Amino acid sequence: MSDDFTTDQREREASGGHAYGRYFEEFEEGAVYKHWPAKTVTESDDHLFCLITMNHHPLHLNDVYAAQSQQKRNVVVGPLVYSLALGMSVSDVSGKAIANLATEELSHPNPVFHGDTLFVETEVVSKKASSSKPDRGVVKVHTKVLNQDGVLVAEFKRLVLVPKKNPGT
Repeated sequence: MSDDFTTDQREREASGGHAYGRYFEEFEEGAVYKHWPAKTVTESDDHLFCLITMNHHPLHLNDVYAAQSQQKRNVVVGPLVYSLALGMSVSDVSGKAIANLATEELSHPNPVFHGDTLFVETEVVSKKASSSKPDRGVVKVHTKVLNQDGVLVAEFKRLVLVPKKNPGT
């Protein structure tokens, strides 16, 4: 069985697969995770997200209205950008999470447009073992979203409650 597991693991790694999430002990303050793959935001992505969330603002849905705006074109709705970045970070950050405790300091310093490609990276800011439950700890991370030109389009911090791999340590 051990050989089968090792073979399966090698095949997964060869395919680009990796472990999903991290245990508390596997986070190191200052570590930066560059999430893969990047995501090109399409007009369809934006329109569908707006419609299913009941955000019918014409800046996102109406080309004529958007052409008269400051940006002169449609702007991707901010919560979609946040949701994509959060989702892209799950396999590296919160894939083993017990809970996402908080999101802090969410900002959108620059707009995202249809056709922009988002690149996301997350830095581990701090980690603290739970004083009341020895099987877990809280990890604070800072996620940045950059477009294809390297321009910061969103960022946020979040607190994630993650299990320990070895609860007794």
